[in-house]
Order: sequence, then C-alpha cells, then structure tokens
Amino acid sequence: MPFLASLNPTLLLSSRVQNPTPKSKLCTAIFSCCSLHHSSSKAMTSPSVPTSPTSQNAPLTVQNYPTPLSPPLPPISKQIELARAMAASSRSSLFALSRSDILYEDQWLIVVNKPQGVYCEAVLESVPRFLADLSEGTKGSLPELHLANRLDRDTSGVTVITKSHKVASKLVEAFTNHKVKKTYIALCVGSAPKWEKITIKSGHGRSKFGAWRVYAASDVGQTLPGGSIVRDMETSFELLSVNGQGNFKELSEFEKDENIIVVEEKAVKDADGKKDEILVRAFPQSGRTHQIRLHCQYLGISIRGDVKYEGVYEWNEKIYDGHELHAESLSFEHPITGLPVKFCAPPPSWAKEVLQQL
Repeated sequence: MPFLASLNPTLLLSSRVQNPTPKSKLCTAIFSCCSLHHSSSKAMTSPSVPTSPTSQNAPLTVQNYPTPLSPPLPPISKQIELARAMAASSRSSLFALSRSDILYEDQWLIVVNKPQGVYCEAVLESVPRFLADLSEGTKGSLPELHLANRLDRDTSGVTVITKSHKVASKLVEAFTNHKVKKTYIALCVGSAPKWEKITIKSGHGRSKFGAWRVYAASDVGQTLPGGSIVRDMETSFELLSVNGQGNFKELSEFEKDENIIVVEEKAVKDADGKKDEILVRAFPQSGRTHQIRLHCQYLGISIRGDVKYEGVYEWNEKIYDGHELHAESLSFEHPITGLPVKFCAPPPSWAKEVLQQL
C-alpha cells in the first residue's frame, strides 16, 4: 500500500557575532540565542538589539528553502532497502560476467546487460577476469576500464564500459551535453492513466534529510539545504499496456505532443482508486538521479517494488525484492569512429510476462 507523508519547509537560522553592547542588552541577546537553540522547530526572531549596520553584525535571519512536492521516504523503506543492499552485496561479490551478458564489444567499448540486484561496480570488477579468460595465452596488458553510465542497484539493462581514459572522457562529455538518448521500460502499479503520451517537467534535488525529491519547476536554480541547487528534470512517457491489454510499440523516436505537465504543486492522487498493472516506456531528457522513479511516483504510478517512492512491496500475494525498471537502450555517436550506435538489452523476466499477454 502507498505510504503518504509530508514535510514542512526547512528553516535555516544563521547568526553573526554582535559588537560589544551594554551588559543588559548583551544578556538579552544571549537569552535570545539560547531560546532559538531550544526551539528549532519554530521560526523565531531575535529581540531588537541596536547595532551599527556593518557586515560584522548582520541581524539574525531566517531563510526559506523550496518545499519538496513529493513525499518523504516511507519509514518501512529503510528496513527493506537495508535488507536489499545486504543481499545485493552478497550477490555482487560472487558475480561473474558471462558471454550472454555482453551486448557489444570492440577495442574501445564493452556493453553489458546488467542484471537486477547487482551493483555496477561489481560488473566493472568482473570485466578484467572475463577479458583475461578470452585472451588467455596471448600477450598484452588489460585496458583501463571505466563505467560510462551507472544504473541503480535494482535497475537492469544497458551499461557501457570504456577501455581507455580518452574514450571515457568523450562519453562523459556526451552524457553531460545530453547527446546520449536513453529509453527505459517500467512496470508500475496505480490507477490506469488517461494519457497515451505525456511529458513531465519539474525540479529535482535533495531535501533536508538527503532524499531525492520532486520540486516545482519554478524552483530550478534555488538553493537547498547543504548548498546544492534545484535542477531541471524532464521525462516523457508512453503507455504500453494496462493489465496486459494494449499494444507494445516497437522502440522509436518519441514525438512530443501537447500533453505536458509543468509541476508547480503537489500531485493529487486517488488513494481509493483501482490499482492496475501499467507498463510504460520512459524517455528521460535529463539525467537526474532516480529521475524516472520520482516522476512515476508523481504521476501516481509508482514502479512495482520501489519502496522508496511508494511502490508496492507486496502485490498479488508476491513479495518483490527490487523495483522493476529496465534500461532498454542507449544511442550515441561512437566516441572514436563517430558513427551512430544503438545498444538494446532484451527485456527482463517481469517484462516478458507482460509482453506474452499482448
């Protein structure tokens, strides 16, 4: 069942050292600071203390940070995520890359279909052993390997590993400049959408307690607790099926229509509505952490198993060990040849079950 909560805007109280003042006024100032220390949950103002208007004695101020528009992490998610992390650590320590995991390889790149529940670092660490086995009996040192993209622990799919610093830097630049096109598929649970295609634009950033949250689009550029800023986040979605009924569209370029949501307030969700199984394809236009997971939550169709973002942990008498999100494809210009390349990972088992019904 979804977990709903809210978080009040964070208040930051900052003070500066005051110039020497008469004894009675100094006591007043000290009392004020102590009161603020013991009442951090309430916004307070200090008594008026006459001082000279200099940068050395600026008055106490209260700064309002942007308010997150998505709820905080459900309390149960901490326990479940810890158990999943421990299980993934065990799996990752035993992970060995096989030929069936390789989607593509040349002298500059190796593209892997990362399984669910395995850390990207474990995939990277297994590559030297795999390459050494392939080159057994031949001379030559192993290449310098780097992860060109990272997927969350429970997200499966296309992972690119480069074989030199030069190639790595070129791909990092391509990702930074949004020259890499990505698609994902996700199985969600929620009320069936009334849209076939939709684009959602919002802000993205860390809240007071470090969790990634959705912010208003108008908050982009604003400062958050800890000094980070709200960044823009945009994702397009297309509906593929509802409860196994629909038409699985072949992967193609997403053509935006006029169905665009610009986030400025909290989403209104139908808590008592029917819960459907919804398969969607996502086209992230930016590359923010947990972007698709956050936007699915905002749309009221949290990804199945994604307990961080209100996804069901138990569904139809089955408990899920991870969220069902799959990096379907990556396309970009090859960093050395300049030719367009596109890498696709076959759908995982949970997606195949849905596709067999179509």
